[in-house]
Amino acid sequence: MSISTAASRSGISAPQVSRLERGLLRTVSLEQLCRVARAVGLETSLKLYPVGPPVRDGPSLASIGRFAELLGQPLRLRREVVLPGDRDKRAWDGRVEGGERPGSMECESHLEDIQALARRIALKQRDDPGAGVVILVLNRTAHNRRVLAEHREALRAQFPLDGAAIARELRAGRVPAASGIILV
Repeated sequence: MSISTAASRSGISAPQVSRLERGLLRTVSLEQLCRVARAVGLETSLKLYPVGPPVRDGPSLASIGRFAELLGQPLRLRREVVLPGDRDKRAWDGRVEGGERPGSMECESHLEDIQALARRIALKQRDDPGAGVVILVLNRTAHNRRVLAEHREALRAQFPLDGAAIARELRAGRVPAASGIILV
């Protein structure tokens, strides 16, 4: 599409559209971006990022704390367990130790892309021979309950156990025999 066509469709002058396209504008309004994007068949998307203190995982830390309270003797939770390998920077949010088998714990405070989450956890399991079973800990929110109710069966093969069975085993001082999902 020509600059003049984009300008005509957006109601912005051709020189202004040209400078926008080449990144030469010192400032550009959101309205201008949206009008030119629409004119050339694009959808405008905007992402906002928080500012302030770098620690933004308060909800996850609270969920991890509630999960740790479920552990009966002799189980204990070790937090931030780095995957083996010198170059791997990934970590499990926790590892349940002290039982017959280890259990790794991954916490999500807000479910979004369950396929990406499942892949990320599967890759960690593949790359960590000591992972054991994986307990996916979800913050008990209306959103997470709704997403889980809608998509639980898509995760069933990877995480067969549900929360009640997991809680029962943990309170008894045992790591469950299979992976699962628990809301805390």
